[in-house]
Amino acid sequence: MAKRAAQLVSQHLENISSEALEKYQDIVRRYVRGRQGVYALYRRGKLYYVGLAGNLRSRLKQHLKDRHGLSWDRFSVYLTIGDRHLKELESLLLKIVKPAGNKQLGKFVKSEDLRRRFSKDIRTLHRRELNWVIGRGLTLESGRKRREFPEGRQPILAKYANRPRILQARYRGKVLRALVRRDGSIRFAGKIYRSPSLAGAAACRRRTCNGWTFWTFERAPGDWVPLDMLRQ
Repeated sequence: MAKRAAQLVSQHLENISSEALEKYQDIVRRYVRGRQGVYALYRRGKLYYVGLAGNLRSRLKQHLKDRHGLSWDRFSVYLTIGDRHLKELESLLLKIVKPAGNKQLGKFVKSEDLRRRFSKDIRTLHRRELNWVIGRGLTLESGRKRREFPEGRQPILAKYANRPRILQARYRGKVLRALVRRDGSIRFAGKIYRSPSLAGAAACRRRTCNGWTFWTFERAPGDWVPLDMLRQ
């Protein structure tokens, strides 16, 4: 059975005339009173402003009289289930659309700006390409790997690891952590393991363990996913 997607928006009302806030206020009040969500204001079919509110009806009526009052003629509201991600949802919309009426573009709480890593990865790739072309460091690097691991027994994560990475697993109510080193080997409880499954078996004290599903890694700040995602 397919996994049901998590729901964010529970109800929505789109492309409604601003006059409806007064003419049909009782109906609109029933829909949005005390509800949280995101709203959008339009002027002649073009997006003018995006905002969020814990009481949508009050905020929309406010915009009929404030500095935006004469700048919009239609609105849409999207009622959300809870407000946990509401602020970031607004920031995401502002950064993508950049409406004329919004003075600020919003900020993300913990999102990592990938531009610095992108630049670093490009430089690393160029350096590797140059080293391969001129043969720099090949003998030294190969010799170092042979001394640490027997031939043909390189760490399974070697082709995925380009920087140290923390692994995490939950087992019997405890959070277990391990470190993927630059060469792809895994350090757990002071010992080095060649594969996620060997490290997982040691962590849960079993003879076997599927380390690809046992361990998770932080793909992005706060986004922990199964290690198997590296292979996809």
